[in-house]
Amino acid sequence: MAENKKSIAVYCGHKFGNNPTYKTEAEKMGRLIGENGIRLVYGGGNVGLMGTVANAAKTAGGEVIGITTQNILNLQEPLLEGIQSEIENNLSKRKQRMFDLSDAFCILPGGLGTLDELVEIMVMHQIKESHKPIYFLNTNGYWNMFGNIMAYMQKEGFLGDVTQFNMQVLEQPEDVIKIYKTRFWEK
Repeated sequence: MAENKKSIAVYCGHKFGNNPTYKTEAEKMGRLIGENGIRLVYGGGNVGLMGTVANAAKTAGGEVIGITTQNILNLQEPLLEGIQSEIENNLSKRKQRMFDLSDAFCILPGGLGTLDELVEIMVMHQIKESHKPIYFLNTNGYWNMFGNIMAYMQKEGFLGDVTQFNMQVLEQPEDVIKIYKTRFWEK
């Protein structure tokens, strides 16, 4: 656990996607994080689903920490104002800082950046450098194909037991909060 503060890293898209449900569920996820006193750690931007989650958590009174890089800022992804922000030298340091500050990960719909962050955490599980839980928010079945790819990798002998990843696929933001709180607060 990071700094004795209950924190969850949310990885998601810097775009909204084509289905309005993605934004609605991202907003709900952020609001629930804030309302439940969980610190949000995220990519720092004020755009897309990323900005939606952070703004909702902040509006609900939650603590929000945004971690970004100067290159990302240069790509016109402005920081969310009114939160704690950190600018790391490169993407690897950004991901490490987000990992260090969090005791769990929530994966919402996103693109290559989201996939990169997710796969890095999974590899850390595989080589026993992490056991922190991964919660997929499977809005509109978004992560179903990823599950199919993992099943195919397993069938073809390139992936072992998937329980090593300590992951759960959940359909509602409320489910993520309930499982997170059960694991970290109700011991």
